[in-house]
Amino acid sequence: MDVLARVEEHIRRHELIEPSGDVLCLVSGGADSTCLFHALRELGYRVAALHVDHGLRGEESDEDARFCAHELGAEVVQAAARCRDEAGLRDIRYSFATGRLRATGHTASDQVETILYRLVSRGAATGMSPRREDGVVHPLLCVWREETEAFCRERGLAWREDSTNADTRRGLIRDEILPLLTRLHPAARENILRALDTRRTLAPALAELLDAPVGSKRVDLGRGVQAVREHDRLWLEASPVDLRGEVRWGPWRIETELAGLRVRGWRPGDRLAGRAKKIQDVFVDAKIPRSDREGWPLVVRGDEVVAVPGIVDCDGVTATRE
Repeated sequence: MDVLARVEEHIRRHELIEPSGDVLCLVSGGADSTCLFHALRELGYRVAALHVDHGLRGEESDEDARFCAHELGAEVVQAAARCRDEAGLRDIRYSFATGRLRATGHTASDQVETILYRLVSRGAATGMSPRREDGVVHPLLCVWREETEAFCRERGLAWREDSTNADTRRGLIRDEILPLLTRLHPAARENILRALDTRRTLAPALAELLDAPVGSKRVDLGRGVQAVREHDRLWLEASPVDLRGEVRWGPWRIETELAGLRVRGWRPGDRLAGRAKKIQDVFVDAKIPRSDREGWPLVVRGDEVVAVPGIVDCDGVTATRE
């Protein structure tokens, strides 16, 4: 398939943009974001553009901003750099237009560079998801960087080159490491991408949970199920449910006539309402095995735990175990 057909198939498969829907392209003026802007327009999406100018490269930054405004009709916002590291600058760029569907021009080439960097920095061969947690989408993950340049040349589209790319981590991987790996095997890039194949057999949210570098995280898998990771442990639990009359939670039957209560599983950091005592300490004092704590129900009002069935009672709430 040509670039347009592959991009459209990628968008539809991952439900990134509604058919003929609105999308805001975050553009730098490079070949990738220029390709993104024009490819989405050709595919019938209602496309606008936004360029965030950090002003780090003086006249070159000014020219990038002018190019994006003139050639792509981009809105240009000034964001005086409060940092110079790549991650910090990226966070600043993603802080704009959060109420709109945003897209970036990251390609399969960027994906390979991301996998390699995360492999050496985290010990995990993970990559970018088609949709970030903040909703930013990546429609070009199915095409290579040289293909975006060819797309632009075929249509007579100009683009900008960032002279500082070589000084970044991606630049190091792109200019020095990948050429060496390609000397080892001509299909090095494609084989590196295959490291993500095992992730594709999982729900995207669950794959992200497993790959997250943080110690504690939870994601909603839908249909009333949440996956929870606490350091090296992973478990599934029911999503919080409103306690209206009666709730069945595993072997427990919990009843109340009080309003505003919910039943959910234990979360690290939970404390008893109005007290300093952690629920984890409640379990320890009650000699509840660690393996049983994830499935133990808690009765909560907001974020406060008002009852731990079988351990801590609350007036107006009854809990029986069958």
